Amino acid sequence: MIKIAVLVSGGGTNLQNLIDAWKEEKLSGGELSLVISSAKGAFALERAKEAGIKTAVIERKKFACMEDADNEYSSVLAENNIDFIVLAGFLSILGPKVIKNWENRIINVHPALIPSFCGKGFYGLKVHKAVLESGVKETGATVHFVNEIVDGGKIILQKTVDVLEDDTPESLQQRVMREGEWVLLPKAVAMYCRGELGVRD
Repeated sequence: MIKIAVLVSGGGTNLQNLIDAWKEEKLSGGELSLVISSAKGAFALERAKEAGIKTAVIERKKFACMEDADNEYSSVLAENNIDFIVLAGFLSILGPKVIKNWENRIINVHPALIPSFCGKGFYGLKVHKAVLESGVKETGATVHFVNEIVDGGKIILQKTVDVLEDDTPESLQQRVMREGEWVLLPKAVAMYCRGELGVRD
């Protein structure tokens, strides 16, 4: 069984989508073993507890420097024998130790078609606001590997979503989530668990 950790920061809608897929046995031998939140009050923690998944909170602001936080993430992940890490609405930046120790075993879902509307500062509603301001007719979602460059890892899957004339950042966010992120993320996790995404212990 491949032990999966999901890293979150907020409400956990993508986490819930993964939980549903796991309960429906769609993750091909993967087990949601741990949820780590970067925020103590994140509702994602309640979703995890409801599903019987172990939880932890690692708040960056509690540590004197990035290196200390990086060490804490590494320790908690290693102590729980985590094989694979999924960033699902995770708003912190992982440090080099985690990225090196789980190289090619960390994926992220981003609410746009990388390489557009990505990188430092592009998260949450900011992405969808920028999409609308640009005038593009299509956006979407991307699942990619995580490396030391924000949103810079190899692309695994993408799905386009139409931008409608009357869209607001909020309405676009919801549609990209439903039609893009919720479709791609469980699919990518299942692909990893089947050995289709490169390195796997």
